[in-house]
Amino acid sequence: MFIVGGLLLGLIVGIVYGLTGLNAIVLIPALVVFYGFSQHRAVGTTIAVLLLPVGCFAFWKYWRAGEIDFKLAGLLACGFLVGGWLGGTYAQHVPDIALRRGFAVVLIIAALRMLFQ
Repeated sequence: MFIVGGLLLGLIVGIVYGLTGLNAIVLIPALVVFYGFSQHRAVGTTIAVLLLPVGCFAFWKYWRAGEIDFKLAGLLACGFLVGGWLGGTYAQHVPDIALRRGFAVVLIIAALRMLFQ
């Protein structure tokens, strides 16, 4: 069941990712709820998933459609590299419950902004 569940969750998150560009927003809560992961373990596992070329096929489709700004993508990647290191370092010193609540607050704010724009 572990293998089937993991593949099925990966498929669902992959579809959401291809449609919206969102993966962590779906994957992290799923790992916490369905797998009983701590917030730290869910975030770490999600980052491990991102290390693999999971976005290759979605990237290919968007690139073929001319929907990628490579200049901005490069700048964002540079910032992401440093920010990921800083965030990962800081997260190891934050209690699990605080990390989980902070993640929930970010999701709520993003959802409300999208809902009312």
